Amino acid sequence: MASVSLSDLIKDLNLDVICKGEYDNINITTSDINRPGLQFANYFAFFAEDTSTRLQVVGMIEMVYINDLEPMVRKKRLEQYFSYPIPCVIICRDLEPSQDMIEIAIRNNQTLLKTKLITTKFINQVVNYLDNKLAPRMNLHAVLVDVYGLGILLMGESGIGKSETALELIKRGHRLVSDDVVNIKKVATDRLIGEPPESIRYFMEIRGIGIINVQAMYGVGAIINAKSVDLVVNLISWKDGLTCERLGIDEEFTSILDVAVRQITIPVKPGRNLAIIIEAAARDFRLKKLGYNAAQILNDNIIKLNETN
Repeated sequence: MASVSLSDLIKDLNLDVICKGEYDNINITTSDINRPGLQFANYFAFFAEDTSTRLQVVGMIEMVYINDLEPMVRKKRLEQYFSYPIPCVIICRDLEPSQDMIEIAIRNNQTLLKTKLITTKFINQVVNYLDNKLAPRMNLHAVLVDVYGLGILLMGESGIGKSETALELIKRGHRLVSDDVVNIKKVATDRLIGEPPESIRYFMEIRGIGIINVQAMYGVGAIINAKSVDLVVNLISWKDGLTCERLGIDEEFTSILDVAVRQITIPVKPGRNLAIIIEAAARDFRLKKLGYNAAQILNDNIIKLNETN
C-alpha cells in the first residue's frame, strides 16, 4: 500500500511543528480528512474505527468551540481525544492552541501542527497532495503522446516503430509525454495519468540515430509533462491471414490499473503512414465521444437499404 511519511507532508506543505510527537515514524495511507467537531462535543462513536489513518484538521469553529468550554470540561475532552492513535492534528488559520491542548498533546506523544491557510483551502491542498502521492502506479513499456488533446498510449513489441511514429507525430505538431517507459497513476476510479520518469524526460531513442532531446530539437511546444491516458493504440506486425477490425463497430478495451481504456489494433507494414492513421483514430475517438459513430451510421444505412429492396 502506498504511503506518505508525515515528515514529508510537513516539509512539502510547509507546516509549522508545535509538538513533534513521533512524526518520524508515522505514515499516511489515505487522503480522508476528519474535522473533530463532534469529538470536541463529546461524541466519540465510530471515531476509533479510522483514527489511525485520517489527518485531523482543526478550523476556526472547532477551536472557538473547544476554547469556550469550561476548563475542566475542555481538559477532559482533550484528554479523551488525544488518547486515540491519531496521526496528527493540524490547526488552520495560524490559530494558537490553548496551553492545556499543547500539554495534553505532549503528554500523549502526539504531533501538533499549524498552517497559515484557511481551513477550506488547506483541506483542498492536502487532499490533492495525498491523492497524487497515494495514487496506484505502474510502469509500462510504451510511448505516450498528446494528439489533438488526447493522450494516446502506443504499445507493441520492441522495434515495432513506436518511437518513430511518435517522432512523426511530433513533427506534425503534436506533443511527446514519454518515450520507452511511461509512469501511469490512477487518480480517479476511471482516470489515468501518464508521466515520464524524471531521468528520461524529453529524451527519445531512435534506432539508427541514438538518443535525441525533443525539447532541444523541436522546442518546448513539442513536449508536455503529463497527460491522461485516453486511447491505447496497439501496434502489431502485419502477417498474411491477419484479421483486424474493418468497420469499427465492435469496441475493444484493455485494463490498466483496473480502468477500462479504449484500444485499437493497427497492423504495421512498410508503406503505412502510422502518424496519419493515429491522427484519424484520435479524431474518430473524439467524434464517438460526442455521439457520432460513422461505422454505426453506415451499418444502419445498409440495413435500411436492404429493407427497402
